[in-house]
Amino acid sequence: MSEPHSVAIVVGSLRAASLSRKTATALMAKAPDGLHCRIVEIGDLPLYNEDLEANAPATWTRFRADIASSDAILFVTPEYNRSMPGGLKNALDVGSRPAGKSVFDGLPAGVVSITPYKLGAFGANHHLRQTFVFLNLLPMQQPEAYIGGAGELFDETGALINEDTAAFLAKFMTAFGRWVGIVRANPA
Repeated sequence: MSEPHSVAIVVGSLRAASLSRKTATALMAKAPDGLHCRIVEIGDLPLYNEDLEANAPATWTRFRADIASSDAILFVTPEYNRSMPGGLKNALDVGSRPAGKSVFDGLPAGVVSITPYKLGAFGANHHLRQTFVFLNLLPMQQPEAYIGGAGELFDETGALINEDTAAFLAKFMTAFGRWVGIVRANPA
């Protein structure tokens, strides 16, 4: 990657000690040189309501500015009821409005889904990807990242302790860095 790129990481879980946030932290630690990653918070966003657009809440303005100033976006999410969490869906709604002013338009994107169970949050991963069509986010296709059994991957301090997962996250972030570079060098 020749030039640095800023990456907004959106964590779908609102819980401070969530497996998703721990995974996001591990992904940031594995990011290659040239990817400057930061978590963009979504827990303080009021539910999207078009009636509020005339005097948009400050948190909406902050979120939109954080995404708009990024070169790429990486979603790290758990699965709730075989889909993405409501807070994450709300963030997508806030960022995609008002009509014609989506902050997501044309950004390279990645998805990592995580669960303490076996399926790797497949449903959340794919429901999120479905929204990318409308949002015109450009998702990295490979490698896919479905992380199951996550409750066994971290120690009591939140540090990643599984070497195979650490190697996979490094591979994922290297591929994501290449993807971001390709998309940013060839805007639509």
